[in-house]
This record gives sequence, structure tokens and C-alpha cells, in this order.
Amino acid sequence: MASSPTAPVVQGSGPYSNGRLTRDRVLACALEIIDRDGVDGLTMRRLARALERDPMSLYRHASNKAALLDGVAETVLAQLTVDPAATDWIAQLRTVARQYRRLALAHPHVVPLLVTRPMATPLALRPRGTLRPLEAVLALLTRAGFSGSDALHIYRALFGFLHGHVLNELQELVDNPEESDDLLRLGLHRLPIGEFPLLRGLASVLAAYDGAAELERGLDILLTGLQATLTPIP
Repeated sequence: MASSPTAPVVQGSGPYSNGRLTRDRVLACALEIIDRDGVDGLTMRRLARALERDPMSLYRHASNKAALLDGVAETVLAQLTVDPAATDWIAQLRTVARQYRRLALAHPHVVPLLVTRPMATPLALRPRGTLRPLEAVLALLTRAGFSGSDALHIYRALFGFLHGHVLNELQELVDNPEESDDLLRLGLHRLPIGEFPLLRGLASVLAAYDGAAELERGLDILLTGLQATLTPIP
């Protein structure tokens, strides 16, 4: 997920240059910069230029860059909807998983903020917006009859799988996209035959990677296993 070259911000040219400055506008503009140039491309000064404001005015909405990044993560996760009243918990978790993947693909530079950044912050100190999906999934599963501890276990298993899936899907798989031979296309010809015969033999499978299909297959395995090992209380 390499960042593209940082593009100059032309004052007065963006959609955020007019009107009252609000936290939502600040975060929306920050997300746009991250989507285009990556997390390293976002600075308070650059964001202020895009908003045509003095940099100091931003600190009323985000005390520092860390708080700004937390706000961006909240902005993206706010688009993840969970229906705690859904009667089919498995179908609802599938819907959540598909939504999460779509958000990750739409905002690939934000994925590290969603996956790795929370690990550096104790649960109770994380932005409340990042905790709402957890609370909603716990509500869904406890309504379905699972104990609180089992509901938490299901949540951890699901999002652990999702985090791994989106990181895997977003990584660069192709070494030479113009090459038609799968082994050469993926660069697997560089691996010693004697050490990696099975991996080299899977070149055609690796080249045919389908993120949506892999997600569904992984959910089949995960949710079927959870359903078989964890029984809701009648």
C-alpha cells in the first residue's frame, strides 16, 4: 500500500474551503488526503491549507495528529452498520463482514488505523466511535442467546479473521503484471524448487485470487465452526 506522490493543495479549489469549520468537515477532508496520499501525507499544516484555515484553528477539533487519525478511523467505522435486532445472527455477521471488506477496499490507506492502531490503546481509552461496532455485535449475539463471554469470543474470531483477510487482500500479489505465465507473473520462479515445491505448485491458484470469494469461503469455515462449538442459550 505505497503512498502516491503528495499532490499540492491549491487554496480555494477544494470542497472544504468555504463554510463554517466543523469536526465533521475537518475529518472528511483529512480522510480525503489520506485516501489520496496515505497517512504520511496528512499533516495539520496541509489539512489547514486544504480547509483554508489557520492551522491553530484545527486544534479545536483535534488536539494533535493522533487524535485526528482516531477521528478518521471513527469516520470510516461509522459507515459500518450492525443491526442488533436481526433475527439471523449468522446472516447479519456475513453482512457486517462484507461491509467491512468494502470499506477496506474503498479506503486502503485507512486499514492500518483500523487494524493495528487500536492495539496500542487500552480498550476503554479508544475513541467511542471505534467501540460501537463491538457493542452492536455483542448486543446482536446476546439477543441471539449467547453468553456475554461467548459473544465476545465470536466478535474476536470474526474481526481477527477480517483484519487478516483485508491485509492479505490489499498486499501486492503481482510481481510482473504483463507476464502471462503465473509462476513468472508472481515472481515465484525466484524461489528454490527444492525448498518451496508446494508453494510454486500453487502459482495458478495464487494468480486467480478472488478477494470476495476468499471472504465467503473463510466465513463459511469460521461461522460454521462457531455455530458447531458455541450453542446459544434457549
